[in-house]
Amino acid sequence: MAKTNNHLGKVKVGKDVIALHTMAYVFCGLIAVVCLVPFIMVLSGSFSSESAISANGFSVLPQEFTLEAYKNVFREPIVIFRAYGTTIVLTIVGMIVGLLVQTMTAYVLARKDFEWRNGFSFFFYFTTLFNGGLVPTFILYTQTLKLKDSYLALLLPLMFSVYNLLIMKSYIIGIPESLVDAAKIDGCGEVRTLFQVVMPLIKPALAAVGLFIALAYWNDWYNAMLYIKDEAKYPLQYFLYQKVNNIEAYKKLISSGAVSGSVVSAISLPTQTLKMALTIVVTGPIILAFPVAQKYFVQGITIGAVKG
Repeated sequence: MAKTNNHLGKVKVGKDVIALHTMAYVFCGLIAVVCLVPFIMVLSGSFSSESAISANGFSVLPQEFTLEAYKNVFREPIVIFRAYGTTIVLTIVGMIVGLLVQTMTAYVLARKDFEWRNGFSFFFYFTTLFNGGLVPTFILYTQTLKLKDSYLALLLPLMFSVYNLLIMKSYIIGIPESLVDAAKIDGCGEVRTLFQVVMPLIKPALAAVGLFIALAYWNDWYNAMLYIKDEAKYPLQYFLYQKVNNIEAYKKLISSGAVSGSVVSAISLPTQTLKMALTIVVTGPIILAFPVAQKYFVQGITIGAVKG
């Protein structure tokens, strides 16, 4: 009889677990749908006509299917691919250098035998509460460092993040000190210990922080607006930002009667559908790249948060 009761108890617990998992899957599925539907509507809007969007609003399926928005985006293919190239190079270089700088800094701050590590840690943390402000920073980059119209003005501001530093530091602290001591006994210096012992053990954190840095560079248009005037050096985000602004300004001129004649045909230029197409053009590469780093990204963030 006792065995029967135990068996029934196990079955009951199993059903409860299945029900709980089912509820969790349904809930997560609903959250996924809520997050996915807006992107589907953006994708649908990019293939819809401007008149249909203006009359009926956005929908899940394209209205009056057309590629007009994408034709406007790629009207000057050489220019947009140059902007793509600029952004890709900035993202790759910034991510590699940023990872090196932040990993080396985190390694130093994680070392218990570094007597000033608490002071330096407080210094970095203090910068998250107060900073020099926009005007002093602008003067520093343009007048002191002479970085006006320089790619360095796009690289330097995003190269270091205290948040990313804390993730790296939390992860490195979790590495057993015995491994570092063993490396020293084998004759490894600090640099060799970092690159051959520590970094192979923190690949999830490197993937997570690397993705953060890459996203920051890929989505950056603000620094280009401040420091870049040469159109040949525009990154993708700022180039597309300028494109939308130019079309909207042109439409305002037409509606005000400031221009006339054959140029009035430009009133048909898309604005809403153009924004949707630009969103797809900008987010497409990131969406394709994210699944590759998803495993390490989630693991790195989770472990970094727990250890921190």
